[in-house]
Amino acid sequence: MTSFLGRFLKQKPSDPISDSISYEESRKIANDPDPAIRKQLAARTDIRPEVLYYLAEDAAPEVRREIATNEQTPAHANVLLARDGDTNVRCDLALKISQLAPELSPDERDKVRAMTLDALDILVQDQLVQVRQVIAEALKDAHDAPHGIIQRLARDAELEVAGPILEFSPILTDEDLLEIISTTAVTGAIRAISRRDGVSEDVCDAIVVSDDVDGVTALLGNASAQIREETLDSLVEGSRRTQDWQMPIVKRPFLPIGAVRKLSSFVTDAVLGALIRRDDLDAETVDMVGKAVRERMNGDGAEKQSEPERPTRESDARTKVMALHAEDALDQDAIDEELMGGNRTFVTEALAVLSGLAPAVVLRIVSARSAKAVTALSWKAGLSMRFAIKLQARFANVPMREVLQAKNGLEYPMSEQDMAWQIDLFSG
Repeated sequence: MTSFLGRFLKQKPSDPISDSISYEESRKIANDPDPAIRKQLAARTDIRPEVLYYLAEDAAPEVRREIATNEQTPAHANVLLARDGDTNVRCDLALKISQLAPELSPDERDKVRAMTLDALDILVQDQLVQVRQVIAEALKDAHDAPHGIIQRLARDAELEVAGPILEFSPILTDEDLLEIISTTAVTGAIRAISRRDGVSEDVCDAIVVSDDVDGVTALLGNASAQIREETLDSLVEGSRRTQDWQMPIVKRPFLPIGAVRKLSSFVTDAVLGALIRRDDLDAETVDMVGKAVRERMNGDGAEKQSEPERPTRESDARTKVMALHAEDALDQDAIDEELMGGNRTFVTEALAVLSGLAPAVVLRIVSARSAKAVTALSWKAGLSMRFAIKLQARFANVPMREVLQAKNGLEYPMSEQDMAWQIDLFSG
């Protein structure tokens, strides 16, 4: 072993290599019988291109992987490795090439650029999804990736490849997206497009026309999607049969008054609760929604919603509640104990007795999952605001981000007038 090779072997692959190496020395090491030695040579960036090309045909896949990741590997070696029989070699090369390709100037028309793009073109047609997926993930955010490559990836037969490009790539134009929507047979492709930032009005219309239910659901949940008012109106009507659309519609940043009016006549109780909680409705619209709520509760609505199923063993719970009430023992601690034990029937009856409301009204408030309404119910029952927080989260299942918190740590955050209005809204 030469003294140079001895020094070469002592170096760790991750350490900067300070010893220069001659062309003749690199050729000798490239033919060393030990693949670990050849692998270290393949990782160097200071050896001649022809030696790197020679190692691209090395019998050991671990050596070829080093060549695949080496940024100094000549372009014609990359083309060779793009057809390598080892999956890991092609995946490593795919990552390197996809990161390198956008950095090539569009004005470069030399052989190097052409070969690099040739290697990338081979890789995007690889039979293994894993190889194509590596490229898609690396190029999904690139603003200067080759348009032809992006087009091919966007039309890939596997969602794992097409999905990241369809959802994120800034290279795709509206014309590209419209054509893909009209022709794709890949399940989930339209849903991926629906999640893009700032989906245009034309693309929104095409998604709706596609009748892809999951795609439309994702579109409605995309706050940045530019849905025309007339298109949204058609989706409101369609939500009568596709209830999964109702909540995303209600939670859109802008909701026309006509849509609010129509939704209030048929949406489920939980969705109606979310509609009531919107803070951008004017007084007239709020009164209109409140009227719809009261009509539904009184059974006068055109499409009366079924009452929540009354819990079993209701009479036993009522008997227990009344007994405690007679003993002046129906307090917050008693209710809390039953709530933590999962006895929802008891809690319903207890809140009804303490508030003076009918159990059906309590159930309607809970079904609406309205933080304001549940807070008002707690106030009406004479309970503390801290317990109102627990009722919101554990009894009414209000999402934690929507739970009303106490003012100054103890006080109710709403005025008594507002809380009374909430009670009247659900009482009819």
